[in-house]
Amino acid sequence: METQQTKKQLASENTNIKFGKAGWGIILYCGAMFFFLIGFSIDGLNIVAPAFAAKTGIDYADVLSVATIAGFIGILSYILIGRINVKIGARVTSGICMIGAGLSYIYWGSTETLFTYGVGLTLVTSFINGAAYIAGGALVAQWFPKKKGLVNGFTTMGHNLGSAFYVPLIAFLIGAFQMAKGMTFTGIAGIVLGLIGLAFIRNLPQDKGLYPDNVTKEVFESEYCTESVGEGKLWTLGKVLKTKEVWLVSLVIGINQLVTTGVMSQLVVRNMGIGFSQAKAISLMTMCACVGVAGSYLFGFIDQKFGVKKAIIIFLVWYSAALAVNVTDTVMGVYISVGMVGIAIGAAANFIVSLPASVFGRHGFAEVYAAYFPIMQAVLMTNYIINAQAIRITGSLRGAYLVYIGLLIVNIIIISSINVKKYNKDYLAEDQALGKR
Repeated sequence: METQQTKKQLASENTNIKFGKAGWGIILYCGAMFFFLIGFSIDGLNIVAPAFAAKTGIDYADVLSVATIAGFIGILSYILIGRINVKIGARVTSGICMIGAGLSYIYWGSTETLFTYGVGLTLVTSFINGAAYIAGGALVAQWFPKKKGLVNGFTTMGHNLGSAFYVPLIAFLIGAFQMAKGMTFTGIAGIVLGLIGLAFIRNLPQDKGLYPDNVTKEVFESEYCTESVGEGKLWTLGKVLKTKEVWLVSLVIGINQLVTTGVMSQLVVRNMGIGFSQAKAISLMTMCACVGVAGSYLFGFIDQKFGVKKAIIIFLVWYSAALAVNVTDTVMGVYISVGMVGIAIGAAANFIVSLPASVFGRHGFAEVYAAYFPIMQAVLMTNYIINAQAIRITGSLRGAYLVYIGLLIVNIIIISSINVKKYNKDYLAEDQALGKR
């Protein structure tokens, strides 16, 4: 019979942050990769794209259109990187991809034509996502299979810190040293991070004589599946694609990221449309990103304490309310929604790794993630179509926000139908230890 003492010992319910030196090293490494992800391929475009247009005289709209093409090509590269990650492991994959991202960023800064600019952006997008999400996600799943929610709350702070600090950093560097030299500085920093990863990061805690979640040998043997990762592997690509949970999880996270990307990529434009000056709208976006740091930890804690399904449902209700307040088109509504959206964007990235890691566990994570991530990205990319159609039909982004609210409500229905522990061998072992199965 389950006692209170036993319950307190469960790693899946433990919210302390005693991850150990090696564990914190993994967390800081993954957080740093997220910082460069946001800076290199997303928010940094606010500076790099105008700088390139000004340098070359190419129309800014044409420069922006390249990002969509790069995103769709990236989906194909994620399939390849995912398979490579399965074969060679997350340490080497993350290190090589970070080095590739840094070198590509340096090349991108030196481009002079729209074609070479597109090549540079595509390479940067592919490598940095491969490092931060595909390899970084695998590291989190292996090192923290039951504390992934709490850990993701820390690693995704890199997202928000990137939004808050990378943009002014690259703006200063490009302003002071021009585009090529300015981007070389941060490109070299990305290469250094990759080299650090190759030298010090390990695929599994067992490689350092440790156990997942930094638990003791006794806890590991009683609450975890002791089968080695890769032993008795059952997840072939065909089976992955035939498993409905793969598609449902991809759809849920894809919709979450579709909404988040759609909101954040046009937040300045949206707030200016309500009546704010550009400077004020930009400051509101920075405030939103800073609030997101708290959102990352808050929902990481909720995930750890109450489970990923409840955390996602709470997140979806909160996000829907935030956008509903925004579409009132009032000044007060915008101020309130900025804080609420900040919490939501901080939380959204947590679930990209946490949900598939919960459903499929560390034993099948790499194989499943190799298929899940490209599918999720394909759903995400439709945000550009929704934004464009909303502006064309309604004349503003308000219509897009209403569509986003509807999608978030649909997501509540979908996540409610998913067994979020179905294929997770560690949770099965925990249930057996408690006499539940």
